[in-house]
Amino acid sequence: MPDRSSPQSVEATPLPPLNQKATAYLNLDFPRGRCQPTAGRFLVAALVSIAASLAACAVIVAVGTALFPSTSGYDHFRFMDYAKLTVPGVTAASLAWPTVTLLSSQARRPFAWLTVIVTLGGLSPDAWILYKGAPPEAVVILVVMHLALAAVTYPALVHIAPQRRGPIPPNSPASPDT
Repeated sequence: MPDRSSPQSVEATPLPPLNQKATAYLNLDFPRGRCQPTAGRFLVAALVSIAASLAACAVIVAVGTALFPSTSGYDHFRFMDYAKLTVPGVTAASLAWPTVTLLSSQARRPFAWLTVIVTLGGLSPDAWILYKGAPPEAVVILVVMHLALAAVTYPALVHIAPQRRGPIPPNSPASPDT
């Protein structure tokens, strides 16, 4: 009887159909670093993402407080208040891009889904402060700020630091012979 923990038995064991579909849909072919963006372009993309996100938030606060004057002076609209959350959040999102490229030679789709999921999860603090009595207009501005971060960060990362083209493994869902 073969040893089930041997690498040969692990490679030969087929994934359940749902896992196969998810793996194929997300293009998870595990290229092992062959397709990661270059370090220089990644650094530029991360810095652009952070700077553009801070600028977008500043514009949204200015427009939001002009549209809703009652929100002027709201604590979360001070630059240092949103910057101390934006910079680490966008940095983490930036680090996620090369991580996802480790999992897929076509990482844009899984990274887009991850962006959507994290952005929706990032709205939970907004819902919480609304529940706790924050002004609805201020919460709307915060929601728009969260959406802007995703709208700025995703394209900056995938376009400025594109994934390198590597050889597509023969058993990959993206392989022409499958």
